[in-house]
Amino acid sequence: MAKNTICVWYDKDAEAAARFYAATFPDSAVGAVIRAPGDYPDGKQGDVLVVEFTVAGIPCIGLNGGPAFKHNEAFSFQIATDDQEETDRYWNAIVGNAGQESECGWCKDKWGVSWQITPRVLSEALSAGSGEAKRAFDAMMTMRKIDIAAIEAARLRWSRARRSLTRARICRGPAACRSSQLAQNQRSRTQRSLDGRSSNVSRPSK
Repeated sequence: MAKNTICVWYDKDAEAAARFYAATFPDSAVGAVIRAPGDYPDGKQGDVLVVEFTVAGIPCIGLNGGPAFKHNEAFSFQIATDDQEETDRYWNAIVGNAGQESECGWCKDKWGVSWQITPRVLSEALSAGSGEAKRAFDAMMTMRKIDIAAIEAARLRWSRARRSLTRARICRGPAACRSSQLAQNQRSRTQRSLDGRSSNVSRPSK
């Protein structure tokens, strides 16, 4: 057994859940199935009590503890995906197996466990910070299942806007300098003209 193992509470379907996860996600498998050696409050001797399983490389234990405790979004599995096909496959497997869609890439399986199906491109955009993260975040907030093309389009819009702003600043720089120089030259000529007039007025006549 691993040093640290996630224990997930189920009513009575830990084995079914573990087998579904093993069939859905890579690097996943069902290990030992341990049966109760005696009767207990929510089961009897011989019932499946504990199931060891792995989800995407993470060791877990499914515990059939009865209906006392329910799952919520305070705990979730987050699965990183590389493209839309992989995102769709996991999302559709969970939701299509009596699961439930939620928001921003979250969904629940039929046993109430929450999953985040998160494309890497979304994580990268949010980690980038600044306007790119804001554009990606705003796009994500309108979604249920993550649409990678829409996230990439949001990033592209930010990239284009940033390039346009940079070009505008570069182009505006010399023009602003020239404009400032022209204005300064004009002020100098005006001042010289005024000085000349003042000199003519104040010069005594012969």
